[in-house]
Amino acid sequence: MLLWLSIGWVFASALVAMLPMRRQYLPGVILLLAAPVLIVLLAKEVALWAAFAAALAFVSMFRNPLLYFWKRLSGQMVERPQ
Repeated sequence: MLLWLSIGWVFASALVAMLPMRRQYLPGVILLLAAPVLIVLLAKEVALWAAFAAALAFVSMFRNPLLYFWKRLSGQMVERPQ
């Protein structure tokens, strides 16, 4: 089941990436929230090294939204794209 959920997440993220920027926000946030759940399940069912590799890939893919949320939480000035 985890394999199919992970494959579905990958295809969903590829489809969201093809959307115009203004339509990426809601599905992108859903994917952003679903990824840590999948990574924890991966750690439990496969191995810790696989979860670590998935976490590195997750941070690489979502570096801009994660940086945005980090700046918002730390009180820094945030520039939003048009």
